[in-house]
Amino acid sequence: MSTGDLLNIQPSELKFPFELKKQSSCSMQLINKTNDYVAFKVKTTNPKKYCVRPNAGVVLPGSTCNVTVTMQAQKEAPPDMQCKDKFLVQCASAPHGTAAKDITPEMFNKEEGKTVEEVKLRVIYIPANPPSPVPEGSEEGNSPRASHDNGNQTSLVDAVSRSLEEPKEKSSETWSMISKLTEEKASALQQNQKLRQELELLRKEVGKNRSGGVSLFLVFLVGLLGILAGYWVKRT
Repeated sequence: MSTGDLLNIQPSELKFPFELKKQSSCSMQLINKTNDYVAFKVKTTNPKKYCVRPNAGVVLPGSTCNVTVTMQAQKEAPPDMQCKDKFLVQCASAPHGTAAKDITPEMFNKEEGKTVEEVKLRVIYIPANPPSPVPEGSEEGNSPRASHDNGNQTSLVDAVSRSLEEPKEKSSETWSMISKLTEEKASALQQNQKLRQELELLRKEVGKNRSGGVSLFLVFLVGLLGILAGYWVKRT
């Protein structure tokens, strides 16, 4: 914690979990330890790399302001994970009723009769995925008991894997049978529809033949009657 006459700043170092191509954030608290309004402004040596919200504001008497600092995603890591970036928190006493919109750069000018403080904070990178410590007994020369335990664990894993694979095989066979039955049903329906269409065409052909036969019979009958009538007239 960095302590001044106006604000207590926590923490005294900004620690960012570092992971390539991913944003990282940390926060700090500005605690007003006075009975006056205190204006603050946060600056950094690398403004394109960091986003500070809020970067300026007013802390009321006895209250706390939370500030979030976000580091943009980085394409490469610095040598030895050492960061040279720094932050500067400026704070100054402000008249009662001062708001964030009233803050100006001149408020933080060091002049006689004004209480202005500046606190520097350095940046520290923390590996996001630190290597896990090597457990004891993992080196060569493991005890027979450890090897036996590992063998039991492997057998248990294999047994669980087989028990999981069996339902999968049964399920695959069931789905294959269902798919085959579905295809056979569709084929039968299609064949039934085809038979119905052929039966309907056959009925139409039979109807046409019947109507054609009746007509020819009538023509034949009329012709025969005509011949007989002519023969009768000649004879008489």
